[in-house]
Amino acid sequence: MPIDNPMFEFYRAASTAANVEAVHHALEEMTHSLIGVRLFTLMTFDREAGLARRCYSNMPEAYPCSGTKPVDSDRWSEQVLTGKQNFVANDIEGIADVFSDHELIASLGCESVLNVPVVIAGTVLGTINCLHESGFYTAEKVAAAEALKLPGSLCFFMEKLNDSNGGH
Repeated sequence: MPIDNPMFEFYRAASTAANVEAVHHALEEMTHSLIGVRLFTLMTFDREAGLARRCYSNMPEAYPCSGTKPVDSDRWSEQVLTGKQNFVANDIEGIADVFSDHELIASLGCESVLNVPVVIAGTVLGTINCLHESGFYTAEKVAAAEALKLPGSLCFFMEKLNDSNGGH
């Protein structure tokens, strides 16, 4: 009897993935299934170096995976990277308050955001970034997004392994 469970579907996809991008795509599919998402990205963080890197995007034309950028010390980084807490904004004004690219975000039909930090051994390895229409990330969806953290940790560990083996 087949099991219809997003975690098992993620595991099946990850266990047969040909590369790290396929595992990231499996997490995107799990996110679609659990909470819904329009723009989906994964970011890694090197706090010592003060750098962030986008390692996956379902809209690479608008949000490519290339290079690194400095991590600003602001309210968002304090909440997500230092405090290890989700960030939610359900309107474009809330997004504009912390993201300078809010006009690009809005042009993609996104006016709400949920950033989920993935923490292992007290360190934020990266964030799962979900964007959708205004008002989309309700308290119920934010609670359901907690289930993304375990598969997200696999994605970020695989990303580190890929980097150490000369990937990217």
